[in-house]
Amino acid sequence: MGNKNKTISFRVSEDKFETLREIAEERDISLSAVFRDYVDMLVAHDGQVTVAPDHEIEAATAEETSTESFPPKVEVPKSFVREHERLELRAEHLREQLEEYKRYVTELSTQLDESDQDEVIHLEDLDEGEKADTSYRIGSFDDEY
Repeated sequence: MGNKNKTISFRVSEDKFETLREIAEERDISLSAVFRDYVDMLVAHDGQVTVAPDHEIEAATAEETSTESFPPKVEVPKSFVREHERLELRAEHLREQLEEYKRYVTELSTQLDESDQDEVIHLEDLDEGEKADTSYRIGSFDDEY
């Protein structure tokens, strides 16, 4: 299913329509682009968008810049930090176990490759017309180890 665009209709008063048209002309964009930008911003910020004049935005930005330091600092509860450390240790332990299992599988594969290949009989290799009196035993090789 492709990404299909949908149409949204807005109803505004005539005065507000003229103001929006002036804004679009100032920015040298179409009126529909103004609405698209607004809707995109609304969706991106989960409906938490306020429309304000530029001078109010500049004043608010100046206040935020003076009161907040960069990079922003956030306090995290100690329980969160402890849980994070516990999960990191658990992940490290699981990685070590995985490496151990990989080494074990590699060792088993090596042992299998080194063992006598005549002991392994593949069923697809058997021919029906071949010696019918030869008997094969299915089971483990415990008696050899």
